[in-house]
Amino acid sequence: MSAQHDRREFLKLSALAAATTAATGAQASPVVGIGESRKRRTADGVEWDKAPCRFCGTGCHVQVGTKAGKVVAIAGDELADVNKGLLCVKGYHVGLALYGEDRLTKPLLRKNGKLVPISWDEAISVVADRVMKDPKGFAFYGSGQWTIPEGYAAQKFMKGGLSCNHIDPNARLCMASAVTGFIATYGVDEPAGCYADLDAADVVILWGNNPAEMHPILFSRIIDRRSRGETVKLIDIGTRRTRSTAHADHYLQFEPHSDLAIANGIAHLLLANGTWDQDFVDKHCNFRKDSDPAALKGEAMTFEDYKAALAEYTPERVEEISGVPAADIRMLGDLFGRRDIKITSLWCMGANQHTRGTAMNTLLHGIHLLSGHFGTPGDAPTSLTGQPSACGTAREVGTLAHALPGGRLVAKDKHRAHAEEYWNVPAGRVNGKPGYHTVKMWEQWSKPEADGGDVHTIWVQVTNPGQTLPNRDYLFSPGVRDPNKFLIVSDVYPTATTEGADLVLPASMWVEKNGVFGNSERRTQQWFKQVEPPGDARDDCWQIIAVARELFERGMEGMKDKDGGFLFSVPDASGREVPVWDWDRYYDVNVDKHLFEEYRQFTRLKQKDLAPYDVYVKTRGLRWPVVEQKDGSWRETKFRFSAFDDPYVAEGKEYDFYNSTTGDGRAQIWFRPWGEPPEMPDEEYPLWLCTGRVLEHWHSGSMTRRVPQLRDAMPQAYVELNRVDADALAIDNGQMVRLTTRRGTLQLPAWIDGRGAPPKGTVFVPFFDERLLINNLTLHLFDPFSKQPDFKKCAVKIAPVPQTAALE
Repeated sequence: MSAQHDRREFLKLSALAAATTAATGAQASPVVGIGESRKRRTADGVEWDKAPCRFCGTGCHVQVGTKAGKVVAIAGDELADVNKGLLCVKGYHVGLALYGEDRLTKPLLRKNGKLVPISWDEAISVVADRVMKDPKGFAFYGSGQWTIPEGYAAQKFMKGGLSCNHIDPNARLCMASAVTGFIATYGVDEPAGCYADLDAADVVILWGNNPAEMHPILFSRIIDRRSRGETVKLIDIGTRRTRSTAHADHYLQFEPHSDLAIANGIAHLLLANGTWDQDFVDKHCNFRKDSDPAALKGEAMTFEDYKAALAEYTPERVEEISGVPAADIRMLGDLFGRRDIKITSLWCMGANQHTRGTAMNTLLHGIHLLSGHFGTPGDAPTSLTGQPSACGTAREVGTLAHALPGGRLVAKDKHRAHAEEYWNVPAGRVNGKPGYHTVKMWEQWSKPEADGGDVHTIWVQVTNPGQTLPNRDYLFSPGVRDPNKFLIVSDVYPTATTEGADLVLPASMWVEKNGVFGNSERRTQQWFKQVEPPGDARDDCWQIIAVARELFERGMEGMKDKDGGFLFSVPDASGREVPVWDWDRYYDVNVDKHLFEEYRQFTRLKQKDLAPYDVYVKTRGLRWPVVEQKDGSWRETKFRFSAFDDPYVAEGKEYDFYNSTTGDGRAQIWFRPWGEPPEMPDEEYPLWLCTGRVLEHWHSGSMTRRVPQLRDAMPQAYVELNRVDADALAIDNGQMVRLTTRRGTLQLPAWIDGRGAPPKGTVFVPFFDERLLINNLTLHLFDPFSKQPDFKKCAVKIAPVPQTAALE
């Protein structure tokens, strides 16, 4: 069957499924409920099964239709609580992401400057050689696109096998400040509320994010309520008008980096007006400020000191800093001061990709705690994620340079002992020194060995750092050119990263393998393999285990447990070891289930309990903590820390922050002062540059640009300009312009009065286009706590490109 024929059949069946759903409602979709058989075959010979979507962190469930070994149709899963049958434009086309014409199907090794095909045996041997060169200089870079078992295998391989903590995910570029914000506030990561808050909130506030394009299914829950006659006030606080702004009752435009002042202004008004929730705060909160030297836990401050610190953030002063009118600051203060309404705050990269990202996250939590808009349906501070398992894998599994599974830290003796016990490895195997975070890892890889660059090899899976790293020509390009450095990339398609790779390993994708994801609302979701990967593409998890076995056979002690057995030994039902390192035997057993059940042991320390694997097989996901009931059933938790729903709240308490950093069951309300950003526009670089995403493409576009409908709808990157700036620079719509920062230059077509509307003095560029690498220009400076870089603001200059130059 040709690729063109595949697409025609896919589109025909997808259209049929969508039309049938629209016509007949809930009875149309070939979906199954909890406890029923997962699979169903329809009259046209299409077999349907469940899977979470491959793209963002929303965690929509889809019904995947397969026929003759191909994915031929996609339908929204109406029994899924997350999306209730609806999908976004990317979700409806997710099946086509498997079938780009340039799929990687053979291992490729760079010889004499060219990538040439080699066997898997040679490829695994090459990876093992790089490990053996010096395990302490071998690093692993993954993402929130790892499944939970894949991330857990990588974590165990590095920390339990190599005694090396140089493993980090690209979640460091998107969610790290949310993590540090949650931990600094509650003592544990992940949100207290869930998506159900969007169904109960009277007011939804968007803090520097654009869910109409980035999380459209969640945004649709708000808009759908309005269509049913409900009143939901929507407030968009941003630096640029977006499609979300079009639906907002209020748009508050702030100067880049001044969001901290707005949050402090709200807290100031709550205290000045006497509308803060004194009873909630007295019972459940402490006050906190930054320490010297700086530490994530900070130091205690009194209520009086907190109030005094906020005194300068009057509405008028906040207007001076942020540009938001004082009347609008008062409007926000009045809303948070009301007890008769429910308020949900949503944020994503605007608050996280920020050199003060941890501070901003804690302030968002703080105004909800101070006002008492917390812990009941509709009252919640909620961070949204951009990757399908940024929460489940990067955060919960802890594939971060400083972390261990289940919220543990490599620096804590007790936590390392837990890991060594569960992994059955000798005491002392897990290294107590945190590894290199993302920016440091790539910096060390790009730095020559003679200058102290002690990372000699990085293995990349499920991400594209050659396109997504900030200041790419500083962090990525030098390592590519250094003959002493080596880059291994497991991927599905050629990317900006594979272009610089020394070894490329073809990977299976999505329903070409088993998997488990964890979404933005603590929901763990499982699926089974439904089609075969093309050519010699193989699962990322198998690749890790195969390398581990090669090292084991070479006698590396780290790949042995304390009994001398293989670190990744997987038994069958009779207890006999299955050689899962042999690809032909990998699916003799469910390796995902084995790794997941091993990982479950880690989840109880911080009350992140997961149900057994087989329970998830029968559901559309469960929100942790999932606790077994007396009758043997498993109960999920929608609202953490609240007695009405959280089984871990101590008896007699209404709220219980049981992982409190102060050890007293209280959450922390932080004071964090506003301050100027590290780079600002000046005479030479007079404009602000912001980067981000668009509706049609997901992250670096390596998958969505292979879908013809999405590629044609948004074929290339551009720069959005304000018309005033464009007129001043004599730039016309569609004209090529040159952007220049202190780090690089890029030519792009201008888009004026387009989808987004940046204010005067700012420009916006999406980062999905691999041909137009905007991250050559961005800043790599990062938040001191989360180590997350700021992609949202740096200084840039712009000029029209003469027509002759544009044609060259």
